[in-house]
Amino acid sequence: MIVWLNGTHGVGKTTTSALVQQRIPDSRIFDAEKVGEVLMDVRPGLPATDDFQHWPLWRPLVVETARRLIDYVGGTLIVPMTVLVEDYWREIEAGLAGYGIPVQHVVLHADEEVLVSRIDNDEDLGPSTFRHAYVEPYAAAARSWLHDAGTVVDTGGLTPGQVADRVVRSLPGAGAS
Repeated sequence: MIVWLNGTHGVGKTTTSALVQQRIPDSRIFDAEKVGEVLMDVRPGLPATDDFQHWPLWRPLVVETARRLIDYVGGTLIVPMTVLVEDYWREIEAGLAGYGIPVQHVVLHADEEVLVSRIDNDEDLGPSTFRHAYVEPYAAAARSWLHDAGTVVDTGGLTPGQVADRVVRSLPGAGAS
């Protein structure tokens, strides 16, 4: 199974993924962003883009890498990765389904005010123009399709441990959330 933690940059996907991994036996974290980083290192470079997710190869490579990881080690993969373009999400979801891999799509949410405060007060990264740039695209995706495409876990007012607990409780066989 794959637990895909979606949501905008700065909502807590990386922190939550580490805590969810501790709560699910035989699970591993797969950072699909690393696939994008590999593609960014191709020389000479691939066609210019402002987001590696726009490269048509990124999505099937993520699917194939996830499939091969599961084939190799089994268990559950936890994928903390923002995907805000509906067509891209549908392509990834369909690719994994084509291999018979169930995906639990969990959207970590924070209201804009909470999110902006977290970004501005991040002690590790400091305020981030990059993260701020995704606040509105996330809100647009949430309104139009994203919140209907997964289980939404509102992270506002919760500790990271509480968010991880809610994610785990939302998974099949885990009981009520």
